[in-house]
Amino acid sequence: MKIRIKNAPEHKRKQKPLDESKLGFGKIVTDHFFNMKYKEGKGWYAPIIEPYRPLKLDPTAMCLHYGQEIFEGLKAYRGPHGEIYLFRPTENIKRMNVSAERLCMPQLDEEIFFEAIKKLVILEKDWVPHGAGTSLYIRPTMIATEAALGVHPASEYLFFIVVGSVGAYYPQGFSPTKMYVSQEHVRATKGGTGNVKAAINYAASLYASRIATSKGYTQVLWLDAIENKYIEEVGTSNIFFLIGDELVTPPLAGTILPGVTRNSAIRLAKYLGIKVAERPITIHEVIESSHNGKLKEAFATGTAAIISPVGQIHYRGRDYFINNSKTGPVAEKLYNEILQIQYGLKEDPFGWRVKISD
Repeated sequence: MKIRIKNAPEHKRKQKPLDESKLGFGKIVTDHFFNMKYKEGKGWYAPIIEPYRPLKLDPTAMCLHYGQEIFEGLKAYRGPHGEIYLFRPTENIKRMNVSAERLCMPQLDEEIFFEAIKKLVILEKDWVPHGAGTSLYIRPTMIATEAALGVHPASEYLFFIVVGSVGAYYPQGFSPTKMYVSQEHVRATKGGTGNVKAAINYAASLYASRIATSKGYTQVLWLDAIENKYIEEVGTSNIFFLIGDELVTPPLAGTILPGVTRNSAIRLAKYLGIKVAERPITIHEVIESSHNGKLKEAFATGTAAIISPVGQIHYRGRDYFINNSKTGPVAEKLYNEILQIQYGLKEDPFGWRVKISD
């Protein structure tokens, strides 16, 4: 399939952000977006990049009633000489197809997917900011559009990609966050959809997240649904603990998202000579390690913030402070290493960086 491009008229294009220090996250979208349609028996068709516009859906579109909606998140980065890079885009593409399979949605052709990202980012390259820590966020999404009431996999879908200039995900930037351990609510169960990037997972997390933020915490630290003791992940990220000289993260056991940044942090840590263990870890082990001084650091990993140091954990009415609520050297090292690879500031020994524009 050939991707058609329909340019937005110059007089209808938006003013680009003047102050990159005030970009925020998810507040800005560019002038164009990509979309293509799917119909059972026909497959994917009509791929186009066109002027940004509202979507038109029937009130009975099945995504609105039965939750068939998946998405991804990745970024484009401005290099030191104006070039533009993507970071491990094929991993996001593969993961979206895993999500699609789990929700009975059609697979996407990986080459068309990648080509759509490249063409859209290059078309909107003037929106890729230049400031340190800024980027162009890329949000691919698939929704069920068949107009029908009745629970069954839809026969029609829409796949689209929107992009927008972003700054730091957290207002405090690369400063330690505060985590609230939820006792009353769970994010996912084995056999559910916790290991795919489905909209329903995020909807289910909102109530506990609101409780956490109302109490002054940044995110929820989720425990398992069965025994309510094994740590799983943070609301928008995977979680790591440095206990003694071992960097520990929960294993991919079907209830947590296999984060691209998680995988990058594990591979980079091993490359740097840090001992890494993907194993079950309980909240009680973390608390005990805090008491005996073995808990050196904690941090979360995700596309939006890369590495987010954790300086405080609230559990059962008590706050536990990690590294005196300061960013630890391992978190800082991983953050800087990944950041420099993403922005083309240092050698990429893993082949993660993909240059798409000079």
